[in-house]
Amino acid sequence: MPGESRNDIKIGLEVGIVTKKYQKSGDITEGIVQQILTKSSFHPHGIKVKLETGEIGRVKIIK
Repeated sequence: MPGESRNDIKIGLEVGIVTKKYQKSGDITEGIVQQILTKSSFHPHGIKVKLETGEIGRVKIIK
């Protein structure tokens, strides 16, 4: 399930994100959503979130 819609993402949800550092390679970092950073209801590259580990990136996978 892609993470383009803000309605699909909730705090505490396990997701896979791509951080800015790995945008070209597309490496996925998995973790738990601590904060939703994107204010709009939709973003074509994925909703930006902050994980409990402190990493920030766009959601590519919702587990």
